[in-house]
Amino acid sequence: MERAFYHGYLTQRGKTEDGAYLLAIPNLEIRQIFVEQILEWFQEEARRETPKLDAFCESFLLGDAEAVEAQFNAYLKKAISVRNTAVRKDRKEHFYHGVLLGLLSHREDWDVFSNAESGAGYSDILVETEEGSTGIVIEVKYSEAGDEDSLEAGCRKALEQIEEMGYEERLRQDGAENIVKYGIACNRKKCRVRTVIDKLDNS
Repeated sequence: MERAFYHGYLTQRGKTEDGAYLLAIPNLEIRQIFVEQILEWFQEEARRETPKLDAFCESFLLGDAEAVEAQFNAYLKKAISVRNTAVRKDRKEHFYHGVLLGLLSHREDWDVFSNAESGAGYSDILVETEEGSTGIVIEVKYSEAGDEDSLEAGCRKALEQIEEMGYEERLRQDGAENIVKYGIACNRKKCRVRTVIDKLDNS
């Protein structure tokens, strides 16, 4: 990271209260370089922890919010530093969004879309599965307080946004009959996950 700063890949944007430097990616071209490197790192990690990532993705597909929460919490505790989120609130949400995107991209038979246009806006993450009958919508929120109530509120807000904006529309148009909607709220190294499953009524 120090080398990236001195070579101009990152620029300084002040300091945190504990003296850590805040660094930012200066332009879209360099951002793309970082995205490619992060995805390459995730792919390498995936090869090492394939069974765990298989289980994580399967839990998402099944709508098992409890399992997703437990597995994502375990990953956050192991893999990130609290300094990874020492940025503005919107950037914090982008950080967790990026981590989830990398983990779900482990499934090569899934189409995973980031900030895809759907309904009346842009969803954080859309997933079209190989069989096509089930689609996944994920909305991520950052909880500033990090207590139980605020994490729950973040999940509710995320699920309400999915409903209000109709983020499942693209998945429906592509033939998905079952939509698993996830509201995920994060704070530092912990998360809360809530889900709603919508099934197409063919009666």
